Amino acid sequence: MKKSGRAKEQEPLSLQQIKEKDGPTPETWQLRLYVAGQTPRSVAAFANLKRICEDHLAGRYDIEVVDLMKHPQLAAGDQILAIPTLVRKLPQPLRKIVGDLRDTERALVGLQIRPGAAQE
Repeated sequence: MKKSGRAKEQEPLSLQQIKEKDGPTPETWQLRLYVAGQTPRSVAAFANLKRICEDHLAGRYDIEVVDLMKHPQLAAGDQILAIPTLVRKLPQPLRKIVGDLRDTERALVGLQIRPGAAQE
């Protein structure tokens, strides 16, 4: 029995074909919350963010908390002017929400988890 020295070459798959083959993968949301110490507003912002994420992004989010009292130089990177501020790094585009996130509906629209009436 004679073996051929050439293996059958296959065309490389496109990214779209790979995505279709593997099925849709849920996108991980990367969120960064800028706070200043353990103030009531900072604690409330984190609690509200955690609740929103658990209710709407369960298992598909990463939260990074940046305390500007300990690392003030990090505010320049995301151009933080007020605190608490939430920055959505991924999925793109970058989004920012200032405040303690107690208005869930406004936070969902701001994060583009739920489309708002003005965002059609």
